[in-house]
Amino acid sequence: MVKDTNGKGRREDKSPGQKLADKLFFNPGNCWEGIDGKSAREIEDFAASYKEFLDQGKTEREFSSAAVEMLKKKGFVSIDSLGPKKLEPGLKVFRHIKGKALICAVLGKRPLKEGANILGAHVDSPRLDLKQNPLYEDSDFALLDTHYYGGIKKYQWTAIPLAMHGVFVDSNGKKTELRLGEDGGDPVFTITDLLPHLAKDQMQKKASEAVEGEDLDVLAGSRLYDDEKAKDRVKLLALSLLNEKYGITEQDFASAEIEFVPAFKARDVGFDRSMIGAYGHDDRCCAYPALRAVIGYGAGKTPPERTGICYLSDKEEIGSVGNTGAQSRGFENFIAAICGEGELRRCLSSSAMLSADVNAAFDPTWASVFDKKNSSYMGRGLVLSKYTGSGGKYGASDANAEFCSQVQALMTRNKVPWQFGELGKVDKGGGGTIALHAARLGIDVLDCGIPVLSMHSPFEVISKIDLYMCYRGYTAFLTDYI
Repeated sequence: MVKDTNGKGRREDKSPGQKLADKLFFNPGNCWEGIDGKSAREIEDFAASYKEFLDQGKTEREFSSAAVEMLKKKGFVSIDSLGPKKLEPGLKVFRHIKGKALICAVLGKRPLKEGANILGAHVDSPRLDLKQNPLYEDSDFALLDTHYYGGIKKYQWTAIPLAMHGVFVDSNGKKTELRLGEDGGDPVFTITDLLPHLAKDQMQKKASEAVEGEDLDVLAGSRLYDDEKAKDRVKLLALSLLNEKYGITEQDFASAEIEFVPAFKARDVGFDRSMIGAYGHDDRCCAYPALRAVIGYGAGKTPPERTGICYLSDKEEIGSVGNTGAQSRGFENFIAAICGEGELRRCLSSSAMLSADVNAAFDPTWASVFDKKNSSYMGRGLVLSKYTGSGGKYGASDANAEFCSQVQALMTRNKVPWQFGELGKVDKGGGGTIALHAARLGIDVLDCGIPVLSMHSPFEVISKIDLYMCYRGYTAFLTDYI
């Protein structure tokens, strides 16, 4: 019996057809339906901790370093500090790779040859990197030359406040960290745009050409150094200020890693504060729940049955390359360190992984590029994507049916709301994750993450309830997948 929707309180039986539809159709609903006060507080608390962590870690170095500090407080130790100590069930270990990628694990009672449960996310995001010789003077301005990193709409990065983050390493190996533009008293930076009064020709160009990559030069100063006989006095003043505060010379830019990111902080979005707008949701809104899930996995008084691992990789936005990306041997080296070279391949082929990465949320403003019946929707929970890729699934791992079914059943069993979704219509574009690199190692892997609006923009938007359900889903995978 169900209550009639006419509001008069009359109760009547569902029709046979409706009963059959309820049984056969898959209709994920809005997760906010039926949320009680206690659950709402848990969602808000988790969102608040995430926003704070996100503001603290806007680059892959900052995020992974903040994660290491969190792990240490929860009893995790560096695996490289253990020496010959025997790795026993319940031990909590991590490895920080080149200061950018991070792997942590809670060792289970079952031998690692039976596999591990792995959550794999990435902590890099689209941004602007400084070139090796970036600082120059033109028309009484000091400017910094950049090379954009990852897939961006270049016009979105003009006329917004930018912050400068990164590290300088001098010839003696001394590392100097820099974070300028985030605190209230800091100056910010920006990239100028053309005023509409003079932009007639610019406005006729394709969006991809309206702002060229070589036009993304950061405005860094306009005052003169106090010496009339000196050359390039605006550039000199800017460099002298950097030298005074950080000990930097122009040569130090050649080995530096300096990134420009949006200077604004994570904020609640909407009258109801149900969403979070911020830079770097892709993919830190999955990395943070994955990290928290593994920390929680190791918080019990007894060791868990199966080893749980969180892998936070770098360089995903440019193809997972380099010695901190998912194509490197970093992950395999960590597994070998905890199970031995002899059991490495058996462990990998017996393991299961959720590729914890975001998906595109259906956006009614841009509905034409989405396949509505195969899209993911904000507020409806975790997105399980059997494949990603583009142009005929190129760049996808395409999870097998058996593993997809197991993960779906696991989420349903643990009452974690889930949906399925693709990135967009066939041949409209596409994108990949680290799933294909995990699959190459023989690991069963399925993409599982959060729907995002305005992906790869300086201000992406997610739902607080999706963030929380992501955490619950990752926790369920660690504890319930055998």
